[in-house]
Amino acid sequence: MNETPFWARKSLDEMTAEEWEQLCDGCGRCCLNKLEDWDTGEIIWTNVACHMLDGASCRCADYANRHASVPDCVTLDPDLVRSIAWLPPSCGYRLIAEGRPLYWWHHLVSGDPDTVHQAGVSVRGRTVSEEGMEPEDYEDHLAAWPGDDPGEGEQPGNRKTV
Repeated sequence: MNETPFWARKSLDEMTAEEWEQLCDGCGRCCLNKLEDWDTGEIIWTNVACHMLDGASCRCADYANRHASVPDCVTLDPDLVRSIAWLPPSCGYRLIAEGRPLYWWHHLVSGDPDTVHQAGVSVRGRTVSEEGMEPEDYEDHLAAWPGDDPGEGEQPGNRKTV
């Protein structure tokens, strides 16, 4: 039996549908509305979440049927992951596409879906819903943190007493 986990031995193209879905770390950052500077193409993050994002779990409230409510919701595939610039730098799909390991807080590594929240990587408690908001108001909700790479972060229990 191969003890190397699937994400460390398979490319994105080689993953099964189930493995692909497991690669999502559940941070919710990709469900935030983003603005694009028309002159420079720069992606500008906001803290405005899709109305389908469950603020507690940081997952889509109706993932299987999301396109009925949000027709322009992006369905990721390996080619898209390699070509779009707006995936969060800590995204599991992006890390694997770039040949990097998953961080300790990813549920596939930690065995616990809550570590993404415990590490402060998820959007939990940091967003506002787009519901009832006009797109021109998004500029009032610019946020740099969704585009930051939290990296390994600080593991609970690894704090030093000074």
